[in-house]
Amino acid sequence: MATFLYRLGRFAFRRRRAVALVWVVLLALVGFGAASASSPGPSQFSIPGVEAQKAFDLLDQRNPSASADGASARVVFKAPEGQKITDPANKAEVTRTISAIEHGSKEVASAANPFENNAAVSKNGEIAYSTVSYKVSSMELEDASKDSLEHAAEQAQDKGLTVEIGGDALQAEAETGSTEVVGIVVAAVVLVITFGAIVAAGLPLLTALIGVGVGVGSITALAATLHLDSTTSILAMMIGLAVGIDYALFIVSRYRAERAEGKQPEEAAGRATGTAGSAVVFAGLTVIIALCGLAVVNIPMLTKMGVAAAGTVAVAVIVALSLIPALLGFAGDKVLGRKARKAAKAVKDQGPEAQARAVAEAHRGDDGEHKVNGGTRWARFVLRRPVRVLLLGVIGLGVIAVPATQLELGLPDDGSQPTSTTQRRAYDLLSDGFGPGFNGPLMTVYDGKGVSDPQAEAAHVVAEIKKLPDVAAVLPAAFNPAGDTATITVVPDSKPSSHETETLVHSIRDVGKDVKASDSGEVLVTGQTAMNIDVSQKMNDALLPYLVLVVGLAFLLLMLVFRSILVPLKAALGFLL
Repeated sequence: MATFLYRLGRFAFRRRRAVALVWVVLLALVGFGAASASSPGPSQFSIPGVEAQKAFDLLDQRNPSASADGASARVVFKAPEGQKITDPANKAEVTRTISAIEHGSKEVASAANPFENNAAVSKNGEIAYSTVSYKVSSMELEDASKDSLEHAAEQAQDKGLTVEIGGDALQAEAETGSTEVVGIVVAAVVLVITFGAIVAAGLPLLTALIGVGVGVGSITALAATLHLDSTTSILAMMIGLAVGIDYALFIVSRYRAERAEGKQPEEAAGRATGTAGSAVVFAGLTVIIALCGLAVVNIPMLTKMGVAAAGTVAVAVIVALSLIPALLGFAGDKVLGRKARKAAKAVKDQGPEAQARAVAEAHRGDDGEHKVNGGTRWARFVLRRPVRVLLLGVIGLGVIAVPATQLELGLPDDGSQPTSTTQRRAYDLLSDGFGPGFNGPLMTVYDGKGVSDPQAEAAHVVAEIKKLPDVAAVLPAAFNPAGDTATITVVPDSKPSSHETETLVHSIRDVGKDVKASDSGEVLVTGQTAMNIDVSQKMNDALLPYLVLVVGLAFLLLMLVFRSILVPLKAALGFLL
């Protein structure tokens, strides 16, 4: 491996124009493919194997017109100070707004009038809400439908009402923005301070951007074919920038060290690629294993994200091994520190060998020995006190890891949004008017196919659920046209992300087990809150297999690299810590 990479580094250094041209052409082709690719269709978010997904699939099969997994919006109205939402003028404006929403988009399946259901008006009469259901998921919802919803709300606000919109209908796709730019600027400042040379600092940034351009461009070009969403390219960009800078930094640093030892540029590039390049290859393989290992969780979207990001890491490795030596050839002595550059320039007319000796001399102290940097001093300190440093490191990592014993996984809801968003304000209004549980109703699905009297059995399920603690309200069962499948809406007493609501979900499922055991149908719990709970449990269950897979494969990889068991064992323990 090292010999091959050594030859590759020297080849790229000598044939730098051809190598650079290949990467420029590749970047242009990928850019053209990304620009001409068709827009990706809506992403399908599914969680195979969990009860919430099974319930959604059942409703799609038995009652497709209900659009159980379609987008929804909670339009929350609050009357002006000192008035009731049920006052004639306010009531008329709410009714007009609901009608405008219902007829404002062909994607609206239904928009409930709160005054036709007393439960949708708060007890103090100040707040009311309407549930708007859409025929398509939030990822498929057209911008025109979102604009129509917001426009209707704005018109009601102009009449003096407070109107906020919650739910996933206004959910926006993640976008890249200033965060990545800030990260690049910070990295540039750190690299300039580290190297003391703008060119040396710029090489890792340049190659990282080229690698990310090729990786993310490829993802964009294949997005429609592979059904990738915008989050995939954002993850790939974040990780690609990080490893791209890191891997290029390895090789540039080693090149400067080789030059400081008196090696000529081409030889230094070959040695840097052969030594640091080997570390880049195996570090990249470890990251690729970790990202592809996300398939263990068995969430298709997460698997695609991991594989796509792994592809970007692979590109970053290839860029570091080929383009960095080529660019070092273009940069010449400009990647060196200021003192070394001056020394090389002073003997420029005396040839490459004299320049190499001058650069090496610039890195020696008055005693003729190679200057010792902070890293070398730290390494010597550790080697003199290995046991104490090891114990201190293990204890320190253990203390830092203590909070992980109380780790709680979950997905964000409107309650975690900034208070400046309409989703969060709608969430708070619903909590004030109806209780925190209204923000996370549970959709209980009763499958009565083959049951002699599904209506009676569904009524029995409703009665059993009402007996459970932390239940604020249970709506009557609503059957599909065939009369064999019903949905039962359960409103918890606690907020969606609370332990009490999670316990309630499990309690309803226990009721379902009893119903199934008595051969009276099947009860499933779904909805956003139940789906969040199931995803969190799925992630928890996958954590141990994921660690075993990633650490195990990394252990085997390091065994091949070092032909040892002790070194991979120490590395694996370090990973776990």
